[in-house]
Amino acid sequence: MSPDARPNVFDPAFDADQERPGFTYRRARVGRQAGSERLGASLYEIPAGESTFPYHFQLANEEMLIVLAGRPDLRTPEGWRSLDEGEVVAFPVGERGGHQLHNRTREPARVLMISEMRAPELSFYPDSGKFLAGDRAPGGIADEEGLLFATFRLSDEVDYWEGEEPPERT
Repeated sequence: MSPDARPNVFDPAFDADQERPGFTYRRARVGRQAGSERLGASLYEIPAGESTFPYHFQLANEEMLIVLAGRPDLRTPEGWRSLDEGEVVAFPVGERGGHQLHNRTREPARVLMISEMRAPELSFYPDSGKFLAGDRAPGGIADEEGLLFATFRLSDEVDYWEGEEPPERT
């Protein structure tokens, strides 16, 4: 980070995006841009009719959402509801922190997502029966060094001892 970098949520320097039908956004990792090391803050701009991610929850990192512009809809374990500008919502770790954000309006919505940056992380996707295991913190850059960042189906579960053999006796 440059010493004169001055990230601004109202004039963001978008540094990541995703274009996938139904899951499209622009992202400015303002926490990283400001030099944060253990706290993540990402500004998401969500076009009309799009979501950021599938419904999920984390097991290592608590998150918090602040609506900066627009009226996105939020899915939690209690169901869907519309959010107001300025609204703040916390997502604790575990199932009770499950969430998905979708913009059902005709205008882009902007939200600031704040999170811990703990690694390793496990994220669960109840709708599809998958989990993501990663040895880097959430929001990490895809080409960062690491041993594991992969998604698995729970239905592929095997017994702990499958394929394991003890060392040869000497």
